[in-house]
Amino acid sequence: MIHRSKAPLRIGLAGGGTDVSPYCDEFGGAILNATISLNAYATIEEIEEHKIILEAFDRDEKEIFEWATMLPLNGHLDLLKGVYNRIQKDYPFEKKGIKLSTYVDAPAGSGLGTSSTLVVAIVGAFAEMLQLPLGEYDIAHYAYDIERKDLQLAGGRQDQYAATFGGVNFMEFYSDDKVIVNPLRIRQRYLDELENNLLLYYTSTSRESAKIIEEQSQNVVKRNQSSIEAMHQLKEQAQLMKEALLKGQLEQIGHILDIGFEQKRRMASGINNQLIDDIYYAAKSAGATGGKISGAGGGGFMIFYCPGNTKYKVIQALEQFGGKPHNYQFTKHGLKTWTV
Repeated sequence: MIHRSKAPLRIGLAGGGTDVSPYCDEFGGAILNATISLNAYATIEEIEEHKIILEAFDRDEKEIFEWATMLPLNGHLDLLKGVYNRIQKDYPFEKKGIKLSTYVDAPAGSGLGTSSTLVVAIVGAFAEMLQLPLGEYDIAHYAYDIERKDLQLAGGRQDQYAATFGGVNFMEFYSDDKVIVNPLRIRQRYLDELENNLLLYYTSTSRESAKIIEEQSQNVVKRNQSSIEAMHQLKEQAQLMKEALLKGQLEQIGHILDIGFEQKRRMASGINNQLIDDIYYAAKSAGATGGKISGAGGGGFMIFYCPGNTKYKVIQALEQFGGKPHNYQFTKHGLKTWTV
């Protein structure tokens, strides 16, 4: 049998970084995000050989192991191995060969939550195969636990919950891993206009988010007041974004994004660089009213709010930087699983 899953990537619209410990544990975090029509996919095929075959098609990586309940973590396909190891620990299944293959529609380090979304998709595929009684909160927290605790990868909490729940959500983060997901009932015409005006632009660079996030966390531990105040402002930005979307005050979106862009650079030194600044101000000169770096920063995707028909002038203005715009649509679904 073949067990499949897919989970959507997300755009963070406001509050990014306030879902990272220890900030959210001490002060509480808030993020507004929306899932888009780019996905992470996982497939588990049951095979006759007593082997474990792992393959990431988008990374052109493959490993084959004799059947075992624990696979070695060595920097290759560790996300796949981490989920397999945890599933075998908590929900051990009979000795049978499987082939686990994955694919992600965006490159690693792009700022759209690719790693965490992939973990959610893999957990979903195993939950489908084993018929595990896991709800949305269960799967999101399980994926978070695997990535942050088992694999010791630095990062926040929003991506796992966005990928599992899907749609446009206002998320709250507290101590003891408490997360509250609030789906927003936004009028369709507001979402259509937001989708029309929001340009998703790939800088053609990637970055390692863990180092940026580690510095951000240390700034809270060391009581760097500038960094902490920036996080307070970003949390407030999420509230402003929620209100603007619910009320259809889309003319404020660019300004709210612009506030966040200026605040986010204060959280850690690697978030901004000269290329990002050049792209950002070129976009604003061409008609964008604001924008942001997607994810931890340092590269990957950026988004820009382009009212009216300014999106096309912004695209032309950004051609000089070697990146490219990326088509997308907002999606309402989260993790999906099925068996064939």
